[in-house]
Amino acid sequence: MPSHTHDLQITDTVVRKRFLSWADGEADREWRCLQLVWEQVPGITPRPLERTTDDEYPVVIMERIPGVPLGDKPLTAEQTSSLGRTLRRLYDIPVEDIAAAGIVERRYGPSTLPQALDAWLSDTYDLSPCQDAVRVADGIAAAHDWLSQPDVLPTPRLVGLGIADLNPANILWDGRTCRLVDFEDGGLTDPAYDLADHVEHLAGRLGNVFDPDALSTAVGLSADERERMLAYRPLWAAFWLTMLLPGNGGFLRNPAGTTEAQVSHFLELIN
Repeated sequence: MPSHTHDLQITDTVVRKRFLSWADGEADREWRCLQLVWEQVPGITPRPLERTTDDEYPVVIMERIPGVPLGDKPLTAEQTSSLGRTLRRLYDIPVEDIAAAGIVERRYGPSTLPQALDAWLSDTYDLSPCQDAVRVADGIAAAHDWLSQPDVLPTPRLVGLGIADLNPANILWDGRTCRLVDFEDGGLTDPAYDLADHVEHLAGRLGNVFDPDALSTAVGLSADERERMLAYRPLWAAFWLTMLLPGNGGFLRNPAGTTEAQVSHFLELIN
């Protein structure tokens, strides 16, 4: 399951990102995505400066960009509009150029997350640390049953470049423009799939950071894409349910009762 993957050293002008492993290709994804975005739509991400190693671990050095991370309060209309324009520029990079840059499907993409999630939901967990173990067990069973239904998810598409992880802390706001950092999970994706991921991200959802309708409008999703986004939201809600199970980092990092609240949120999405 996802975990801490890097260390950061930040100066006034440069960010040095040292990855803790070669295993999942985070450094490759980060470097290739930043290079392509800088070539195609410069100014919405850091400029990549150097790819190197430190004590045999991969390092990506990039220019520090202006702005402060967005936090745990809702975006303003101006911020939502700016974020929508930034994401649209990212999604509009031609898919043939993405492939030519050697960029493959994002981590936990539309063709891989359902299978991974099915395995996680099938695992055995000690739910005794939960406030309501029966409620959580019922939620796991409901998520597994939902995922097992035929045609519950759209046919996967890989039609654009996505950042993958839109934790609000990965959006920098300078008072006029939203810019994006942290492409270690980025790659080929479906904008509707990524937006479902973004609005369901626990760090944003608990603070009502993103208005799903307003953000999808700002990005310019078509009616079909909006339907796809809605269909993918329960998948990401179930993902976060697994992250909040005992034994996973999300359970320890969040207040007691968060897992039970996530069960309720998932059930609201599918009912």
